[in-house]
Amino acid sequence: MFQRILYGGDYNPNQWPKEIWSEDMRIFKEAHINSATINVFSWAKIQPSEHEYYFDELDEMIEMLSKENYDIVLATSTAAMPAWMYKRYPEVGHVDYEGRRHKFGARHNNCPSSEIFRKYAARLAGKLAERYGDNPHVTCWHVNNEYGNYCYCDQCEAAFRVWVKDKYQTIEAVNKAWNMEFWGHTLYDFDEIVVPNALSEGISVLNVLTGETAHKTAFAGISLDYCRFMSDSRLETFKLEKAAIRAFDQATPITTNLMGTYKGLDYFKWAKELDIVSWDNYPSYDTPWSKVAMTHDLMRGVKDQQPFMLMEQTPSQQNWQAYNSLKKPGQMRAQSYQTIAHGADTIQFFQLRRSIGACEKFHGAVIEHVGTENTRVFRETAELGEELSRQTEIIDARSISEVGLLFDWDNYWALEYTSGPSVDLTYVDQIHQYYRYFYEQNISVDLLGVEADFSSYKVLVAPVLYMVKEGMAEALEAFVKQGGILITGFMSGIVDQSDNVHLGGYPGPLRELCGIWAEEIDALASEQKNGVRFTDGTTGSARLLCDILHLEGAECLASYTTNFYADTPAVTLNQFGEGYVYYVGTELEPKLLAKVLAGATAQAQVSPVIAEATQLEITRRQKEGVNYYFIMNFTEEAQPLPAYFVGKTDLLQGKTLAAHDLPQYTTYLVKE
Repeated sequence: MFQRILYGGDYNPNQWPKEIWSEDMRIFKEAHINSATINVFSWAKIQPSEHEYYFDELDEMIEMLSKENYDIVLATSTAAMPAWMYKRYPEVGHVDYEGRRHKFGARHNNCPSSEIFRKYAARLAGKLAERYGDNPHVTCWHVNNEYGNYCYCDQCEAAFRVWVKDKYQTIEAVNKAWNMEFWGHTLYDFDEIVVPNALSEGISVLNVLTGETAHKTAFAGISLDYCRFMSDSRLETFKLEKAAIRAFDQATPITTNLMGTYKGLDYFKWAKELDIVSWDNYPSYDTPWSKVAMTHDLMRGVKDQQPFMLMEQTPSQQNWQAYNSLKKPGQMRAQSYQTIAHGADTIQFFQLRRSIGACEKFHGAVIEHVGTENTRVFRETAELGEELSRQTEIIDARSISEVGLLFDWDNYWALEYTSGPSVDLTYVDQIHQYYRYFYEQNISVDLLGVEADFSSYKVLVAPVLYMVKEGMAEALEAFVKQGGILITGFMSGIVDQSDNVHLGGYPGPLRELCGIWAEEIDALASEQKNGVRFTDGTTGSARLLCDILHLEGAECLASYTTNFYADTPAVTLNQFGEGYVYYVGTELEPKLLAKVLAGATAQAQVSPVIAEATQLEITRRQKEGVNYYFIMNFTEEAQPLPAYFVGKTDLLQGKTLAAHDLPQYTTYLVKE
């Protein structure tokens, strides 16, 4: 999609006097920066009143960047509305979960159902496309910014009623789907539906370990549908801006920056409307590198494993987390190559020059407040830019995986909405526990939606597949019958798409496939554990939840050793057709989960990227029969270079690799 690796980031010359602009161009050239994302939050400047538009300053910015041969990522500015819009149309402001209508301020501040917002946002996008759409330096359109925030206003309530009627057709179907007989909630008309927030169906549950309050719900059916509705509503506003751009520019790719595992929006659905996926990567100081890699793979996965854009990362430190640590020397470079290794064709920063005020003044930048290139951060940025300027052949290379890992926003919402069995049960953490094993073994993984084609995979992993929607059980059965290996476990097969329980015993429609019946689910408090013993004598512990299982054709691989259900199965294996299903009935400690997954991958003859065991992250992209190996050390200790790479050439530094130890953050790129 791009002719070179885009290297740059968010740039706001409008925040600075003109004499700074030319100095920026000089400094950026030293860093080999070739792209700039502009106009992200300029709506108030571009449209100072309802019928007035001002493009002079933006014209100058685009002219300057075009002369410098930049790839311009042109944003539509619609993520923060101007003050005059609030003043004239106060209904454009969103209403939060507590029922409070917000005034002018902050960002992501609009109601997605507001016809006023929709009209002016689309109009602005169209005017920008009309003016700049034929500029060959405009390489990508960036609609809005980091879509988020649910709204619970009267406009959204009215729109939700229409959405529900379109989906269910009759009020009787709504009552059945949402189980409204419970607590006497029977509805007699669509106008009796109210938004499920803190003033209606919302339940707050305090997690005593984290101190955080979780939003639960008295009626999961309506709350789940509201998540779907809000995701769809936000997507509609994106599509309106996209259509306005396409009226004048039919070719330039259009994106918006996603946020990894952000809970609020169904990114698999959104990706269908994006020409290319882009996202913002901001791990905290203690985020495991395996989780960072998993999120990259998710962003690649939401659009059928196609390469993506890294729209934002910081060159040094964030400003909005609890602890905003500096990136150590070499860390930004290694993190950038990890991003490329997992599918990115761009490396972009927020921000190129550090702001002088407001809440992001301490957010890192290529040019720090000192205003010169004489900083450690700039030197590292420039070194990376020089390397990337020579790596165009990696563009559009693909990742090939034999393991698929299911990720589904409906399950995400439903699992964390349900009341019980444990407040400690969180969706992303459960997915990550399985991903981490494959990451540590350098086994490539594709993150998949539940509607994906599973046929090309040897192993399919579906942790906490709580919600089994129509057609899902049949798809999994077909995969296993044809020789695939499925790994699933506790809290799977419990409910349908409305969070109503599949009757007939857990795991519902997966019961025959798994060859077990889960009679009860025990919840262990955070300080409690259970013992587990495998049939080969291996022992260890389990926590969180324990399914009490009965074998119905499966064989027992491991049993509990404590509690009243000691000696009952904890892990099982069932043959189904030509394939097998592993059922993990509890949260095993890492070494025990690794034992199960090692057995499954060996049975499926899944191959790691290289055969040698190593603590290095080694990731591969492929293009036209050529392999590109990314070799990175994210551990704190120096690690030996695998013998497989001794004698090969590092494309980044141009040197032949001899046997040696790689210090932390060392990164190589090898082609063969």
